[in-house]
Amino acid sequence: LMVVTNTTVAPLYLAPLRSALGERRVAECVLPDGEQHKTLKSAGRVFDALVENKLNRDAIVLALGGGVVGDIAGFCAACYQRGIGYVQIPTTLLAQVDSSVGGKTGVNHSGGKNLIGAFHQPLAVIADTDTLATLPDRELSAGVAEVIKYGCVRDPLLFDWLELNVGKLLARDTAALAYAIAQSCQIKAAVVAQDEREQGLRAILNFGHTFGHAIEAATAYEAYLHGEAVALGILVAVDLSCRLGMTDAALKARVHDLVARAGLPTEAPKIGAARALELMQMDKKVLSGKLRLVLLEKLGRAVVTPTYPQSALDAALRENFG
Repeated sequence: LMVVTNTTVAPLYLAPLRSALGERRVAECVLPDGEQHKTLKSAGRVFDALVENKLNRDAIVLALGGGVVGDIAGFCAACYQRGIGYVQIPTTLLAQVDSSVGGKTGVNHSGGKNLIGAFHQPLAVIADTDTLATLPDRELSAGVAEVIKYGCVRDPLLFDWLELNVGKLLARDTAALAYAIAQSCQIKAAVVAQDEREQGLRAILNFGHTFGHAIEAATAYEAYLHGEAVALGILVAVDLSCRLGMTDAALKARVHDLVARAGLPTEAPKIGAARALELMQMDKKVLSGKLRLVLLEKLGRAVVTPTYPQSALDAALRENFG
């Protein structure tokens, strides 16, 4: 086995994991923490460790950490000796509700987020909610952003539940956390089962991400956690949906209120409308030069569309990004 983790998680959970694995041969690779380290350089360190420890095709990679660790470890498992198994052991709320499920792996490029990667399904996902006890409050809120996303695009009852229970999530109520994680995973698994490689339906799970990824890239992946950028992207997407007459101002206000109550940012950085649009052109939903956007028709129903007035998009970008 090869455990891939980072400098934050290793002191907390690497020893207990190794102990639980008994007499198995366990190698390890500890990466620096942070989205800015989700790079080919970090992937290279994992490949080097796999080779140095003489691990073969019967080896399994264990991804112990948040979304960055899971994406890098899964990507390396997909590539090493043309593919070996891996298991996700997510230790952040965002990874437990979203990034550990569905088989998307990869690293960032200076030109955009997740531009280098592979679809490679984990053998298992083990979400131990006890690991959330050591998660900083800011990281916990970042995870709630993805749960809000699921409510917006697929499950209005989950959105209603969040409005009533977001305080319990932030207080780390164990029953509330278990419910949010289970519901999120069920929604994602159902969508991925229908469209594993994102040829159609799965793209709705990128709600807020096109705008959010632009924010992350423009700020060098250092100013915002992924979930924070997604929350801001959700607000931009709802704003545009409202401008297009797809949703109303009341829903826009509900989403804004829930994002704020979750402890997430509501004011996008002034990166400029032109820069935002430039970065969005590298989005993986661009087909034949046309950017497809994930917008809301109503709460619980998202659509992926290349058909929208450019003037409306430009207005939303100017309003939110300056």
